Amino acid sequence: MIAALASLHAAQERHRPVLLIDLCGDLPAVFGCAEASSGLAEWLRSDLAPCSLERVLEELTPSLSLLPRGQGPMGTRRADELVDWLTTDAIVVVDAGVLHPPAEPSGGGPGDDELRWRLAAEADRSILVTRACYLALRRTVSLPVRPSGVVLVAEAGRALTRSDCERAIGAPVLTTVAVDPDIARAVDAGMLRTRVPKGAIKALGRLTEEI
Repeated sequence: MIAALASLHAAQERHRPVLLIDLCGDLPAVFGCAEASSGLAEWLRSDLAPCSLERVLEELTPSLSLLPRGQGPMGTRRADELVDWLTTDAIVVVDAGVLHPPAEPSGGGPGDDELRWRLAAEADRSILVTRACYLALRRTVSLPVRPSGVVLVAEAGRALTRSDCERAIGAPVLTTVAVDPDIARAVDAGMLRTRVPKGAIKALGRLTEEI
């Protein structure tokens, strides 16, 4: 969700095209789009030229395009080609979802995890979205890629502070975003593109500068 909101804000404020890459498969639903019949996963298993990815882009706004995940396993066979294709004048935001430590593979399969970690390692900046939760912070110690910054999701009643999170993760907290029911309502109505919650967008201002 943070990747979606940050991409919307960047498309409004940065005056450059923004390309949002969905590695999880839920962003079309977040934006109220129809489920994509094909996407990145199909390309990764094919021998099509990288330029063919442009044909499956979904225009969300005049300045924001979405590359949907598609169906089936992804894998890393064409990771080098993908990284080269993502080297563009556009602002590229990759929603890698929940990154599991190598010893704890996700349900998507080892190929999916390897691609997510590869893109996180290749990125100019990698942003970790987390809560001020002891168990969540404890897991960051075993992550193979250290984030360059953190977005902290604020929940009422948490004992850990912003400084506690920065010390545990070893990276600065760029911004704090409160849990906001307006975001959930906009997603449920399929109107996130046109009814962007003002509080979340304001909080993501510094993050947008970073990307």
